[in-house]
Amino acid sequence: MFAGLTAAHDFFIQSAFTGAGYNVIALDIPDNKALQVGREYGNRGQCNPTYFTVGNLVKYLIGLRNSGIPKEEIIEKYLFATIGSCGPCRFGTYVTEYRKALRDAGFDGFRVIMFEQTKGIKQAAGGDQGLDLGLSFVLNMGKGIVAGDVINALAYRIRPYEVEPGATDRALQNSKNFISEALRSNSGFVKSLRKAKAEFSAIKVDRSKVKPKVSIIGEFWAMTTEGDGNYHLQRFLEQEGAEVEVQPVTAWVQYLLWQARYDTLDRSGLRGVDKGGDGGSKFALEGVSVRKRLAMIKLGEKALPMMFKTVARFMGLKGYKLSDMDKIAKVAHDYYDNNLRGGEGHMEVGKLILNVKDKKSDMTISVKPFGCMPSSGVSDGVQSIITERYPDAIFLPIETSGDGAVNVQSRVQMQLFKARKLVEAQAQALLEKAKVDPDNFYKRLSTSRANHPLHHSPHVSGCTAINVIHEVAGV
Repeated sequence: MFAGLTAAHDFFIQSAFTGAGYNVIALDIPDNKALQVGREYGNRGQCNPTYFTVGNLVKYLIGLRNSGIPKEEIIEKYLFATIGSCGPCRFGTYVTEYRKALRDAGFDGFRVIMFEQTKGIKQAAGGDQGLDLGLSFVLNMGKGIVAGDVINALAYRIRPYEVEPGATDRALQNSKNFISEALRSNSGFVKSLRKAKAEFSAIKVDRSKVKPKVSIIGEFWAMTTEGDGNYHLQRFLEQEGAEVEVQPVTAWVQYLLWQARYDTLDRSGLRGVDKGGDGGSKFALEGVSVRKRLAMIKLGEKALPMMFKTVARFMGLKGYKLSDMDKIAKVAHDYYDNNLRGGEGHMEVGKLILNVKDKKSDMTISVKPFGCMPSSGVSDGVQSIITERYPDAIFLPIETSGDGAVNVQSRVQMQLFKARKLVEAQAQALLEKAKVDPDNFYKRLSTSRANHPLHHSPHVSGCTAINVIHEVAGV
């Protein structure tokens, strides 16, 4: 069983496992029932990603047991794999919580493995891992993660402007099936990407709709999940008339590579032999060639964007740029030291600044679990300084606890109203400046390449419609 990322990512990683010869089930996105189970069997006072993810696994195992499968058979024949990332919570608390909840639910010894950001596969609970994963699987998993990012970016870019409701979701599902089959069979990956491109190309769109672009940042799981864990935030924003920009998992891998380079360079200046402290460190340099390590890191930093760019080109995702980690670190450092880790570290600060300075989005939402200290310290503390320095920023920090959806959604609506009125006024001013009648503009747009679902107008603003007006009206 596998879970932990978006629906597309989990589906593709399931297929990568299948291609490596394993029988795999991607668990459903955690819901409020999973939250209840997690609270029943988990320690008190945990953050809701812990309750949701641990409860989701225990809920599924209880379902297997209730269907008549003996507990001993479940422990022997099943295991669960998940992503372990995003700070100390996922390395310490998660392991303990899985063990406790599984034991108290009657599944003591059940195997849970984590793909950790720096240590590869780590045993979280139970005996042998039961997995033998080679290079082909790692490459397939990498393809699945990048393809998940690209297909999500396409869907979020097109769906707000679709003429026929549901057309994007159908294209998304068909495309996921094509790519999944290629990963399962270990063949035809590029062909599947081209078939996905054809699916998205057939969607009819109307890019005259003026919608603010909302960037979702924050704690890794809270901003990534697409269900009750963040009150279905992505779909709610779309229903309220916004275009959503989600953070790709690839950007998190970029951040990990940046950390490795930054810390290696930092440690390389230490006097004497760096043993990394009493417990050792992944960045300790005793017996390590700094030049070789840095070369390998830089190779990864170059190869990852190249892989993303290649997949994006075959799928028709145009004009999409991955984050520049050095630029984010530089703009954030004056407000949040680059050496501070936990949550997204300095990335949340840097992303908000660049969203405003580079006009990447019209509104930014930081979503994090209730009581998450790394995220709350940034969102509720440091970001207040950023919004003072950058008064044009429309920024909203929200906390998730599994309940309180109405309160959160009402706060989102209030800030979204401000962003919507702002871009509508800007669009109207542009049309008046170009001395273009709106009806005439819409007529010209209907026959313009700018109204193709895969077209990406040159960047001027976060709002897609404003970019289109600049291109079509020649402002």
